[in-house]
Amino acid sequence: MGLIDFINKFRKNKEDTRYANALNGYTPIFSQFGQDIYASDVVQQAISCLVTELTKVNPFHIIKDGSDLVPVEKSDIQKLLEQPNERMTQTDFFEKVYWQLFLNYNAFIIPTYHRDEKGNKKYTGLYPIQPIDVTFLQDPTKNLFIKFKFVNGYETTLRYSDVIHIRYRYSINEFMGGNEFGQPDNKALLKTLELNNTLLQGVAKALKSSFSINGVIKYNTLMDDGKMEKNIQKIETKLANNESGFLPLDIKGEYIPLQNKVQLVDATTLKFIDEKILRNFGVSLPILTGDYTKAQYEAFYQKSLEPIIKRTGESFSMTLFTDREKGFGNKILLYPHELIFMDTSQKIELFDVLVDSASCYKNELRTAFGMRPLKELAGQIAMSSNKSNAENNKVKQNENQSNNNDGGKENEE
Repeated sequence: MGLIDFINKFRKNKEDTRYANALNGYTPIFSQFGQDIYASDVVQQAISCLVTELTKVNPFHIIKDGSDLVPVEKSDIQKLLEQPNERMTQTDFFEKVYWQLFLNYNAFIIPTYHRDEKGNKKYTGLYPIQPIDVTFLQDPTKNLFIKFKFVNGYETTLRYSDVIHIRYRYSINEFMGGNEFGQPDNKALLKTLELNNTLLQGVAKALKSSFSINGVIKYNTLMDDGKMEKNIQKIETKLANNESGFLPLDIKGEYIPLQNKVQLVDATTLKFIDEKILRNFGVSLPILTGDYTKAQYEAFYQKSLEPIIKRTGESFSMTLFTDREKGFGNKILLYPHELIFMDTSQKIELFDVLVDSASCYKNELRTAFGMRPLKELAGQIAMSSNKSNAENNKVKQNENQSNNNDGGKENEE
């Protein structure tokens, strides 16, 4: 079932709904969305940096069993997470979702499904959508609905519980991320961007002025306007055709060069402006340029990425699982790329511990260092020779102890 077919089948009749009650007194109609700041290259680079890192996450359907987390590898939900819909890969899907999140401070995903013989939902796809207007509605039983309007004029109303809604900077508004109107609050950022634009325009004008007038021709005789104009044209022609770097003049003319000292904005000021813009998105210059240390990336992950990853998993879990399934520990967790903070020496230290405690597979060990997994090693635990010898010695000791006990009993008899 495609997205449009699903919407037409399950959308709510609008006649028995009204605007949802909002505690802040605003009518819950939200226009999507202001994008003035995205003309800035620095803003686009910062968001692109965040989105690129967030698309590296690996979503898993897991069941929490006490303190243990057990992956459900062959579930319908896991298959859906790996292939969200017929048009998008997993990376495409999350890239689309996170761009929408940072552009609008809200991202909406519609899971399509059909019901089996027992009435249970069987999900068939996940579709990120881009509405231009969002309205929250309630029916007489206080069930919450959400109406979407799209750029082509199409409108639809769905149960809010059937929509995955991820919010960013969820603070003032009761329903939406952003400010009290459910939109990005970019007032402070726009002032910085305006200052940055003024500096860039000043640099551009300074560069142009350096190429405009480089010298003055002084004539030692009086000339009328017509003759002056002809001489100026003659000089300009000589400048245009000159390839040697020398300007020929007669004895009546004197060339006086101008010393153009263009004062550009100092590097410290430009760096301050860039960092001030980037701080708004939690991205530092080393992260943006890719010249970061392990500590810098770990700080970036914990401050800027981890809260969004956690919020995404919770939003998916809230919609995709029933209350009963959540009661049995079903949830969606997003894990960052394996060994994301580690260089080669740190990987070696980690696997020394894992191998010594027999806590990883041999193919995991190979792939962590860029080698392809081998079929003949599938399912084999990586274990150090010291660990193997210790286990063998332990078995032999137990056998010897058992034999000695049996021999003692025979002697007693």
